[in-house]
Amino acid sequence: MTQPVSQVLAYAPANPAQTAEFMAHKLSFHADAWDVAEDLRSGVDALVVIDTRSELLYARGHVPGAINFPHRLMTAQSTAALDRSKVYVTYCDGIGCNGSTKGAYKLASLGFTVKEMLGGLDFWVRDGQPVATGSEPGAMPADAPAIECAC
Repeated sequence: MTQPVSQVLAYAPANPAQTAEFMAHKLSFHADAWDVAEDLRSGVDALVVIDTRSELLYARGHVPGAINFPHRLMTAQSTAALDRSKVYVTYCDGIGCNGSTKGAYKLASLGFTVKEMLGGLDFWVRDGQPVATGSEPGAMPADAPAIECAC
């Protein structure tokens, strides 16, 4: 009997040390919605969550506590008041939107430490996290139940 040809193994996997290094590197660029929610729920103040979408979309629904800073408005002048000691977590609608990537790029290019929230508001909602509405950031509700991560 002939052994089937593996599509997965057509390219040899990296050794464990290479994989660990690559995955750690990848995690330095991204955060997922669950981790962001846990940090907001816990009151971690080292992070600032930025919604990179338009004011209209932000008002319709956003991550509680996120500030609205559309990526199109990010410049050296408009970011001058941001605290450079913070880590900025950018997000947009979801995987079909690159506003969070553009925002992260602009902030990083201006010298800010940034991570991008994977899946954006779409994954935030899929995880069952609360959503704030209106033009104010709001805050993660103190009584928001901790959702168990499916990952």
